[in-house]
Amino acid sequence: MLPPPPLLLLAPLFLRPLGAVGAQTPNATSEGCQIIHPPWEGGIRYRGLTRDQVKAINVLPVDYEIEYVCRGEREVVGPKVRKCLANGSWTDMDTPSRCVRICSKSYLTLENGKVFLTGGDLPALDGARVDFRCDPDFHLVGSSRSICSQGQWSTPKPHCQVNRTPHSERRAVYIGALFPMSGGWPGGQACQPAVEMALEDVNSRRDILPDYELKLIHHDSKCDPGQATKYLYELLYNDPIKIILMPGCSSVSTLVAEAARMWNLIVLSYGSSSPALSNRQRFPTFFRTHPSATLHNPTRVKLFEKWGWRKIATIQQTTEVFTSTLDDLEERVKEAGIEITFRQSFFSDPAVPVKNLKRQDARIIVGLFYETEARKVFCETSQEFVEKLTKRLKRHPEETGGFQEAPLAYDAIWALALALNKTSGGGGRSGVRLEDFNYNNQTITDQIYRAMNSSSFEGVSGHVVFDASGSRMAWTLIEQLQGGSYKKIGYYDSTKDDLSWSKTDKWIGGTPPADQTLVIKTFRFLSQKLFISVSVLSSLGIVLAVVCLSFNIYNSHVRYIQNSQPNLNNLTAVGCSLALAAVFPLGLDGYHIGRNQFPFVCQARLWLLGLGFSLGYGSMFTKIWWVHTVFTKKEEKKEWRKTLEPWKLYSTVGLLVGLDVLTLAVWQIVDPLHRTIETFAKEEPKEDIDVSILPQLEHCSSKKMNTWLGIFYGYKGLLLLLGIFLAYETKSVSTEKINDHRAVGMAIYNVAVLCLITAPVTMILSSQQDAAFAFAALAIVFSSYITLVVLFVPKPLLCCPCLHACPQMRRLITRGEWQSEAQDTMKTGSSTNNNEEEKARLLEKENRELEKVVAEKEERVSELRHQLQSRQQLRSRRHPPTPPDPSGGPARGPPEPPDRLSCDGSRVHLLYK
Repeated sequence: MLPPPPLLLLAPLFLRPLGAVGAQTPNATSEGCQIIHPPWEGGIRYRGLTRDQVKAINVLPVDYEIEYVCRGEREVVGPKVRKCLANGSWTDMDTPSRCVRICSKSYLTLENGKVFLTGGDLPALDGARVDFRCDPDFHLVGSSRSICSQGQWSTPKPHCQVNRTPHSERRAVYIGALFPMSGGWPGGQACQPAVEMALEDVNSRRDILPDYELKLIHHDSKCDPGQATKYLYELLYNDPIKIILMPGCSSVSTLVAEAARMWNLIVLSYGSSSPALSNRQRFPTFFRTHPSATLHNPTRVKLFEKWGWRKIATIQQTTEVFTSTLDDLEERVKEAGIEITFRQSFFSDPAVPVKNLKRQDARIIVGLFYETEARKVFCETSQEFVEKLTKRLKRHPEETGGFQEAPLAYDAIWALALALNKTSGGGGRSGVRLEDFNYNNQTITDQIYRAMNSSSFEGVSGHVVFDASGSRMAWTLIEQLQGGSYKKIGYYDSTKDDLSWSKTDKWIGGTPPADQTLVIKTFRFLSQKLFISVSVLSSLGIVLAVVCLSFNIYNSHVRYIQNSQPNLNNLTAVGCSLALAAVFPLGLDGYHIGRNQFPFVCQARLWLLGLGFSLGYGSMFTKIWWVHTVFTKKEEKKEWRKTLEPWKLYSTVGLLVGLDVLTLAVWQIVDPLHRTIETFAKEEPKEDIDVSILPQLEHCSSKKMNTWLGIFYGYKGLLLLLGIFLAYETKSVSTEKINDHRAVGMAIYNVAVLCLITAPVTMILSSQQDAAFAFAALAIVFSSYITLVVLFVPKPLLCCPCLHACPQMRRLITRGEWQSEAQDTMKTGSSTNNNEEEKARLLEKENRELEKVVAEKEERVSELRHQLQSRQQLRSRRHPPTPPDPSGGPARGPPEPPDRLSCDGSRVHLLYK
């Protein structure tokens, strides 16, 4: 027993034999009294002192009081309180204070009799003796004397039994009962002995049914309606007539109560809890000492509200009693604003429903099903009754079915006996004879019904009273399983909505569990190291674009810069700057901005990237488009090559930019971007089972995001593919009007490849914020860097003064595209196109082959000439020379035949040249 604050119960530090300490006289001092040690099996309350303070002091001040207390079934013998006197001694030191074991106080009272205590005062101590005497008209059953020794009485407590009318003169009243000795709920194992015990007690009373004797006729229903139907008709159609029926299980009670009204019988159940039995229209003569299962529903709701549980789950056995109870509970929790999140049921094996509840993360579970060993009934039971019943049972109470319901069966007999007593004339005016009852006598049935309906008495299970539906009205005892056993922590009176709380409930962690797993929402933010790194690269890229733009504007008077269409290059530099600037809003998320600013960031991403692409890529696409258009057809576009109208180029870029502006504007007006949340699977931390992490990721999206992306990516992709095709077609074209179109083609290749790879990859990796940002941002950075380097870096080299002094080096750098400044001035057209160069290459190849043929022919001619000269020399030796011609001409020999091989070989060479 714990003392109330601020007193302290101090356990004895040193244990001594009884009487020795109390008789000792402590040394007196002028300041107070020496501290007294507590007696054996007891303690002393030191008011206002802590345990450590008591250990530290030896003297207590004058007028200080101490109080003796004892543990267990012991009482203080001697002074309970001592006071420190001014002379340094404690009061009543001549009488020791001892903790002595006491015997049960129940022996000090006797119903219908008197108890005489000798050898001691109350309470009964060792050596005390009690004598028992009964009142007139009663006789004592048991020993008339008992002695207290070491906390136990020497004999069982007797009782006074009424001197009844002889059995031969008493009239029997029969009760038909169905006890389930086996089956789903074998409650008859304990309830039948309890009923028999109650019958003995009732029949022994002189003041209750003195002229009648209650007798029991029973069968084993096995908690089976089919079996119960058989025995019910045996009870009804076989003599003697039964004045009342007592079923046990709810399923059997439903059958019996529905049929009993046809025989004008009252039905009193001791173990039925089905809410359906509260229907008075269906069961007009039904009563039960077992509370309805719905009786506990208000208690459950009250506990839910007390502990702050707003979400519960249920698991029930598929029987009518539990289904009706759960239906009632659903209505009550709905009114209280509590939600039943999951509802599971089972017929025999609850394994699968339990797994389902666990998978659904159910925390507060209301179970409605039969226990295999015993059901807990929330009622207070007399200890004396339990002891008597235990002696009657053949097995241990925990192994006996219905042991918890046995008090209800005992009280059911008493409720019946009191009602019959009132009906038979003990308290009424009609003087009804119970032996006149038959199954057609509605009058006696009505009187028994009224007597039962007005019953009110204190039974072993508590106060017994019935409501309008015939159900037991009772308090609900709230118990909690602590350390393997149930501990009482409170009571609830549903009639007064009064919750009595003992504050002894215990929880792991000190507080009631949560009704659901606490879900903590956490956002996945972009890695700040990655964001800062890419932002630095973007910033440097913007600086590079500004430098290139400034250089291009400053050197716009240079011939080489003028022939590269500098205004288009300026637009490219501006587009790269805008695209690089899009990296910053692309990396902004909830870590940097609030929810309200998120739509503006989404707009900034889209517009900066869209306009940057249109200006940067659009200006390069315009150049390559014009080169391909002018130089693919030689004759038709010959005049266009002489003059190039810049406004056409600017109009093309403006068209592309305008198309983007129109698309983006319509998108943002019709279906604006907003902040959306992507939720991932819950993550459970190892250190806390009641908490789960719900990762979330922020996105920029709209209702028809996929449609708009399809339109945007569609025509952008076509531009990229067309740009690749045009760059390939014009790779061999050389023109001074756009002297950097080959560099433009190279830049288009890089931009197109990066964009065509990055766009689908980022869509796939959209749930991985770091990877998606890295792919998108680095693609923007690299494509912008490559474009700026390819287009602008060669121009400072070509404009360098040292290259003007060395035309050969300048031509070498420009791959022979440019001649001297004078030649540039005189040039009015462009070099040959692809077809002319191809023809020239073919002619050169043919010329080389012909030269080889001519060389072979010339060698053959030389050989033939040598043979001819040899033949002429031989002929001259055979024939002398011819005399001169008389006409004065030279001497002529015989005419030579024409020789085609004597032709000059140089003519043949010139022919093929």
